[in-house]
Amino acid sequence: MIPQISKITELSENSSTATLFDNIEKLSISILNKNETAYLENKIEKDNDCTVFKYPNILFFSKIKEEKEKHLQVEAARKAGSKLFEVLKADKIKTIQLLNFSDVEYLPAFLEGLLLAGYSFDKYKKEKEEYFLDEILILDKEITTEQIEEIKELSRAVFYSRDLVNEPLSFLTATQFSEEIEKLGKESGFSVEVFNKNKIEALKMGGLLAVNKGSIDPPTFNILEWKPKNATNKKPVVLVGKGVVFDTGGLSLKPTEKSMDFMKCDMAGAAVVAATLYAAAKNKLPIHVIGLIPATDNRPDGNAYVPGDVITMFDGTTVEIKNTDAEGRLILADALSYAKKYSPELVIDIATLTGSAGIIAGGHAIVAMGNTKEYLQKIKKNGEETFERIIEVPLWEEFAKPLKSPIADLNNLGTREGQTAIAGKFLEHFTNYNWIHLDAASVSFRFEKDNYLPVGGTGYGTRLLFNFLKKINLKM
Repeated sequence: MIPQISKITELSENSSTATLFDNIEKLSISILNKNETAYLENKIEKDNDCTVFKYPNILFFSKIKEEKEKHLQVEAARKAGSKLFEVLKADKIKTIQLLNFSDVEYLPAFLEGLLLAGYSFDKYKKEKEEYFLDEILILDKEITTEQIEEIKELSRAVFYSRDLVNEPLSFLTATQFSEEIEKLGKESGFSVEVFNKNKIEALKMGGLLAVNKGSIDPPTFNILEWKPKNATNKKPVVLVGKGVVFDTGGLSLKPTEKSMDFMKCDMAGAAVVAATLYAAAKNKLPIHVIGLIPATDNRPDGNAYVPGDVITMFDGTTVEIKNTDAEGRLILADALSYAKKYSPELVIDIATLTGSAGIIAGGHAIVAMGNTKEYLQKIKKNGEETFERIIEVPLWEEFAKPLKSPIADLNNLGTREGQTAIAGKFLEHFTNYNWIHLDAASVSFRFEKDNYLPVGGTGYGTRLLFNFLKKINLKM
């Protein structure tokens, strides 16, 4: 739930207040008495945050320490916002005033952290979340109403992404996923076209159809489009999201604990694409963006595809199946081939693709690769700004060798070693345009809360892609 947010011109004396500062000499502490001021100054020396209780309200102070890199200070402000939410929740405080005595970049991040920390998913709980922050009042001349609205709608988009990831397969089949995407399109203004199984068969999307063979539920292929009249790009940016709504591994069955049991999150890339289109449309970004989402579950039914099968992809490439748990790259490959029809300036796919991405990134970053140094550098910069960080790995030709097959054009597995890059190399085969691959397997779902990132779906990548689209300077 997103609270009401508005700007004010003066503080109310009878309301809880949160103050952000980077230098205590800038800080106006007239709201504290002498003893409280001494307590604050002593506490801030030991810790970045301090809460002073003035019943029935609280005064929350957060100092942003100087760092070598600016983006670390901005992230500290987001984390401070998350800590503020926990303080407010503990005392069930419904209204908070935000007061800024720091860099102009810190308050928007502080607000973002406060909003993102307020997420909860209690749809299936008998006892619902009782606390919600109702109102945020901001006293700061630098932040604009437009900035506030953008942060609100982007946070709402992240919430939608998290909701989709947290939904179980008992609700979120591929067909239901398409219906949820259509709802987001109607609410925000982007268009949606859904291909059913007959259309997918007619198009001969062999990767998506193969993965779906073991399921009793049909697949869908979703085309999302935001094309405002004032779009600055003649050639669209295409976002592709992996939409495996549940992944058992197919006949190459996964073990259960910490492997299959949370595989409802295997459509997190698709959720991020839908959420990014929502944020772009809600905030009326002047950029033509298309989203492609192939969706299915991957199950081991009697008619499921098996290791040793040879399938024919949408572009005619034949693929020998070595492992049915390497399914994400198959449905993405069909979508990447389909993207060629748009003559795109850039295609970005995002997917929970390989477990080895977690070995590389340790749960702290997306692993990226691609064929365009210019756009890779830009998205890495956006990753720092949003703190949805990126580690880049190369796509050397050596990573293509394990994908050779004696009976088909490619195999879908390669070797265990270098698997994240090998999977990227497989996808590269289906591209002929500027392309970036984002493997978000290690950051899309959490088992423990981390500041404003909750347990369950994180929405990681939504803020990254929105910020990238907002700031990118496309070639015309």
